[in-house]
Amino acid sequence: MAISTAIHQALAFYIRPSTFPVGVLPLPKLADGPPDLVKKAKAPKRDMGQTITVCMGVGMARRYGWTLLVRREDNVCPLGGIAMGFEPAKEKFWDGSLFAEYTGRPKEAVARYAAETKRFDFGAYEGILVAPLHAAEFEPALTIVYGDSAQVMRLVQAALFYRGGHLHSQASGGLDCSDLIVQTLQADDCQFILPCNGDRVFGMAQDHEMAFTMPRSKADEVLKGLEATHQAGQRYPVPTFMRFEPKMPPAYQKLMDYLHRDEA
Repeated sequence: MAISTAIHQALAFYIRPSTFPVGVLPLPKLADGPPDLVKKAKAPKRDMGQTITVCMGVGMARRYGWTLLVRREDNVCPLGGIAMGFEPAKEKFWDGSLFAEYTGRPKEAVARYAAETKRFDFGAYEGILVAPLHAAEFEPALTIVYGDSAQVMRLVQAALFYRGGHLHSQASGGLDCSDLIVQTLQADDCQFILPCNGDRVFGMAQDHEMAFTMPRSKADEVLKGLEATHQAGQRYPVPTFMRFEPKMPPAYQKLMDYLHRDEA
């Protein structure tokens, strides 16, 4: 069974996400990627007549079930372009002066944000291939799952079942494509992600949603952890405790007493 299919089936059974889990594969050179798949994948500018953001590409894959190939010419977001290595991170990005000028934020704060943002080297990847796992004709480098906090909690439990400890994630409220893709691959570890402002505006992330990511190297461990935690009683939907006797308001208790009065 292909790994993308195995992950999809396990997530569908144990997590029940409301949108498709997404497989992601950065391609260093399109000539090195699966030729037929590269041809079949939707190129936003070529096939849709529009540019998009990377988070929109993920959103289209998880909501529409599309396979997309996002390249430099397809991307309209400058920060996402820097994170994916489509655009060079020039001096005014690093020193904070560019965004300090446009946003009014302190230059030092923006410079720190830039320094801590994970990014691919400029030109390292020619395209980012995204597809819903059930239709992915490639082995994903990482998987992205959107869900509510309980669903993400279950995935965190699964990721830690055998190794213990804690997952360590980062959030800035911005540029979650860097967190979702770059940080996950560079750290080679699972993460839980706070969707950013752009993902909510353009990628249609909802207020109740978080995301969970896992690199290919951790997928088998997470799937085994899902099964083990499920067997241990940790489920989604989370079971509620209902073994209690409800207490009725006084008026209802009087009515029940009245209904039972002639049975004595």
